Amino acid sequence: MGKQKQQVISRFFAPKPKINDSSTPPTAPPSSSSPISSPKISATVSFSPAKRKLLSSHLTSSPKRPKLSPHTQNPIPTPSVHQKFLEKLLEPSPGIPQPSSTQSSIPKKYTPLEQQVLDLKNKYPDVLLMIEVGYKYRFFGEDAEIAARVLRIYAHMDHNFMTASVPTFRLNVHVRRLVSAGYKVGVVKQTETAAIKAHGDNKTGPFCRGLSALYTKATMEAAQDVGGREEGCGGESNYLCCVVDKSVLLENADRGFDTRIGFIGVEISTGDVVYSEFDDVFLRSGLEAVVLSLSPAELLLGDPLSKQTEKLLLTYAGHYSNVRVERASRDCFNDGGALAEVMSLYENMAEAKAEDSEKEVGWTEHGNNHLDIEGIMNMPDLAMQALALTIRHLKQFRLEKILCLGASFRTFSSNMEMNLSANTLQQLEVLRNNSNGLESGSLLHVMNYTLTVSGSRLLRHWVTHPLCDRNMISARLDAVSEIAESVGSYRASQNVGSIDEENSDVAIVQPDFYSLLSTVLTNLGRSPDIQRGITRIFHRTATASEFISVIQAILHAGKQFQQLHAEDEHNNKKVRAKTVRSVLLKKLIFTVSSSSVVGNAVKLLSTLNKEAAERGDLANLIVIHNDQFQGVASSRKAVQLAKEKLDSLICLYRKQLKMHNLEFMSVSGNTHLIELPADVRVPVNWVKVNSTKKTTRYHPPEVLTALDQLSLANEELMVISRAAWDNFLRGFEKYYAEFQAVVQALAALDCLHSLACLSKNKNYVRPVFVDDSEPVQIHISSGHHPVLETILQDSFVPNDTHLHADGEHCQIVTGPNMGGKSCYIRQVGLIAMMAQVGSFVPASSVKLHVLDGIYTRMGASDSIQQGRSTFLEELSEASDILHKCTARSLVIMDELGRGTSTHDGEAIAYATLHHLLEDKRCMMQWTQNSVMKMSLTFTSWCLVCRRGVLDLRLRSWHSYLHHVSDGPPSWLQS
Repeated sequence: MGKQKQQVISRFFAPKPKINDSSTPPTAPPSSSSPISSPKISATVSFSPAKRKLLSSHLTSSPKRPKLSPHTQNPIPTPSVHQKFLEKLLEPSPGIPQPSSTQSSIPKKYTPLEQQVLDLKNKYPDVLLMIEVGYKYRFFGEDAEIAARVLRIYAHMDHNFMTASVPTFRLNVHVRRLVSAGYKVGVVKQTETAAIKAHGDNKTGPFCRGLSALYTKATMEAAQDVGGREEGCGGESNYLCCVVDKSVLLENADRGFDTRIGFIGVEISTGDVVYSEFDDVFLRSGLEAVVLSLSPAELLLGDPLSKQTEKLLLTYAGHYSNVRVERASRDCFNDGGALAEVMSLYENMAEAKAEDSEKEVGWTEHGNNHLDIEGIMNMPDLAMQALALTIRHLKQFRLEKILCLGASFRTFSSNMEMNLSANTLQQLEVLRNNSNGLESGSLLHVMNYTLTVSGSRLLRHWVTHPLCDRNMISARLDAVSEIAESVGSYRASQNVGSIDEENSDVAIVQPDFYSLLSTVLTNLGRSPDIQRGITRIFHRTATASEFISVIQAILHAGKQFQQLHAEDEHNNKKVRAKTVRSVLLKKLIFTVSSSSVVGNAVKLLSTLNKEAAERGDLANLIVIHNDQFQGVASSRKAVQLAKEKLDSLICLYRKQLKMHNLEFMSVSGNTHLIELPADVRVPVNWVKVNSTKKTTRYHPPEVLTALDQLSLANEELMVISRAAWDNFLRGFEKYYAEFQAVVQALAALDCLHSLACLSKNKNYVRPVFVDDSEPVQIHISSGHHPVLETILQDSFVPNDTHLHADGEHCQIVTGPNMGGKSCYIRQVGLIAMMAQVGSFVPASSVKLHVLDGIYTRMGASDSIQQGRSTFLEELSEASDILHKCTARSLVIMDELGRGTSTHDGEAIAYATLHHLLEDKRCMMQWTQNSVMKMSLTFTSWCLVCRRGVLDLRLRSWHSYLHHVSDGPPSWLQS
């Protein structure tokens, strides 16, 4: 081995051998005695600079396209120098003879296991398979090479395939690592045990195996065996987004739209379904807002897809994002095929539910959780195609029923919520900061005081979708205000209500609301993610211990909140507790603590044995009562009879061997052994198991037969118990909607508690919203930037903002670089956004009108990957704002016209400002640097003279303020 390795290494460093042309015969080496030697001929070729430039441009004119990964469809990075060295080192030596064509034509002989592997790989070609073999999961062929590279394990040649293996108890760890790398992983398990195989028809063949589960990033948390652990996911969502599009008619071209896009996003682990269909511009700004808001972990592209849409999605799913991309054809969904696909799923689910209801015993029907069929039929055409593609995609994971039984469908944008653009989310740093792309330093990070994972996910949705309804905003503010008032109001755990003698009511002890709420949320934070747990129960992938912990958490929360509205009839006197005042809090607390929820939770938990669930003992998990689960009862009885028959054999051997103290014993996992002295003679048909110097242990033939029957009975009990557990989880479907509403109510309470803690810790004030009939206005006194003030603390200088539709509705902020212009206008947008989320805001007082949108155009950046220059970026963003903003919108413009020359930038800035002031009349803040200050000052003065709506401010490091109100400057009067 040592010599061979030395040869390989020396071969790498040795010069490459010269290969003679086969067409010319090899020449003899020159003899040293020959007096005449052939002269050495050399030639020198030079190129002029023009030809050299032409040659270089010709060689680089057609760059090589990067190779795409077959699993993730992402570009494969260029190998490093070290990787090239290893490839060169491990390539076969030219001296080793290669197999001839006659040898390669001989068919290979595969073992039965390898033949199974080939059949499975042909059936699932795009899946990385982990195949259960004994106590290991093995990889074969190319899958083994991938697993060795990703998991850092050893791969070796075994018979005809490369193979690698991992232990079975580490399945969840390795599956997560492979899925995180972007692969689609399938787990193949043995479908029969050794005992069942010994008594079946497949005694001599290999174990039967089949694909038991598929895992991707979007389906991981809802999947069996490896889901629900939340390792590295936390509060992040794992949406699966399906996108389809088509070209629009020419009459929409004047509005800037060239494509109509339909999409559907499914969070399989929580049951949330978002859909929409909208017209989009050439740069796909609407689709970009959807992608940034949902942050999908997996993209399903409905082919054919336009070039611009595909470019945007593939840019988002770059190599370093680990977003998995899969394609699916939608040609079969033309002429109503999509609707037929969706309706067939609903019909099949309805038939399966009807069959289950006939077979169930002891379950009571509890409402109908089907989505309204009319609502599905009224979905837009492209959204329907996306839904059909998603259903077909999820069928391979057996998770498609979440779309018709347990999903909460909602549109991405509605009249009740503000639809923030991708520019607003990025430039105001709502979800992530612009320096390193992390959540720290963003608005969400500042506002997030949630205690549960489900609350953190809901708060993210609240922040990205501020409310546009004044009544809903007031309801949230009332709830936040009441929770904030109760913080620190009562240090004792109880307070006594006063006695109402007139109504003869008896006062009861009432716990402090804030203390009770924080206790419940803290306990939920220590429990598993109940929102994903409920959905895993619905998918029938939850374990027994997970089921009990989730239902117990909901039951404990319901009983705790029942103390807030306790009512009882005792001795003809009404016992009444002091309740909360907020209408929203009352609704949420009643949802959590309703008697129906508490009763159903108690009923479900009474069917399970908690100790058996903690041990993972599936055979003793079901508590049988009221003639339920008769199959489990009969199987348990059969196991008990087999044990009694086995134990009764000891009496036979006591008589046979005349040993009254003889007992069965167990050694090293071998049970029911008979231990005898070495000199004792036994029948010849007794099987010797093991022995010591003085004793020998035997298995009599009757014991072997009884043990075989007991093993078979235990296997049958496990099969029946597993089926009973599956039926028990299937019966939970009728309660899913009710428990899902409880989970959502608890998440909303956590968000309200988070906003109350924010207002109390930061001394924020409650914003005041004017009536919808009043003019649009924004009045902020001593406003602070919510993110920047946490960094500067006491060094931040507060700012005032006053905009009114009937007065000054535009501000132009100009001054030197690094003067705080962008910080000031960002602060106004963030305060307005926080107010409409339902949060208190960083200011001394805030009074504003409900806005229908916040639009921003800030900074100078390009997008080379999508073919966008800086100039194209800012003009596209400005055009999008001009199309979408209304008189109730807040528009923030930061130095428009930087991407081009001075005069062109002045023209663009003037035209945009004129249109927004004259036609749109929206609330507007505009910043401009000193280069264009002179021109814009003249423009501003002209508009002031004509309409009196412009407030021109000059800000510097010393907060110097200059108002142009008394006429034009002196240099303009001449």
